[in-house]
Amino acid sequence: MSMSSHNDIVNSQFGPQAHAYLASAVHASGEDLDRMASLAGRWPDAVALDMGCGGGHATFRLAPLVGKVVACDLSEPMLRVVAEEAGRRGFGNVVTRCSAVESLPCPSGSFDVAVTRYSAHHWRDVPAGLAQMHRVLKPGGMAIFMDVVAPGVPLLDTWLQSLELLRDPSHVRNASPDEWRAALSTAGFAVGEATTYRLRLDFASWVERMQTPASHIAAIRSLQRRAGSEVTDYFAIEEDGSFTVDTILITGKA
Repeated sequence: MSMSSHNDIVNSQFGPQAHAYLASAVHASGEDLDRMASLAGRWPDAVALDMGCGGGHATFRLAPLVGKVVACDLSEPMLRVVAEEAGRRGFGNVVTRCSAVESLPCPSGSFDVAVTRYSAHHWRDVPAGLAQMHRVLKPGGMAIFMDVVAPGVPLLDTWLQSLELLRDPSHVRNASPDEWRAALSTAGFAVGEATTYRLRLDFASWVERMQTPASHIAAIRSLQRRAGSEVTDYFAIEEDGSFTVDTILITGKA
């Protein structure tokens, strides 16, 4: 039996795939990134935090808009890729830090803006992570949270979490929009705007990015073929396994 911690599993999943996430079209674009840029652009001299930066796509959108970006992630290989790409793009205001969200190595009130995108569903302890993000923001600072969200219906929620976990053992949980609002409020944020989007996931690239084992791919496809109409309709499951999920951008003020 494995003695690895959850954070070890996250590292093992994402470190080897750093370049795949840098190249991922799903991660490199999106209406949520456009909205994030619009919001962060109001803070031209800001010091910004990108928590769980992954391939760095939020960092790269922030860098031309703010004074400094700290790209933070558990994975050293991810951070090396982000640093290299930031240098290639001429972003001299990007620095990297290796840390779990639950123990950010930053003084309180360090940042004007904090963002996280497609990361929180991997966090071991979401309430602790949100509390840390609130702590490191200056009073009145803005946080922007972007992630895949679960429908607020048990049937659909169970299906989404099952597919996600089969694809990637570092998955913890996609929260619903209402759960996001409650968690942010508990962490001390004044909850602001919330916008939901639909995101199509191409099945082949979705499993390739995580090097999902063939047995797990077969299990995902078997589940999809046996799903009821409520599931296939909601997630728009296609013949090749591609499907569509909900995502959210939700803001909070410290």
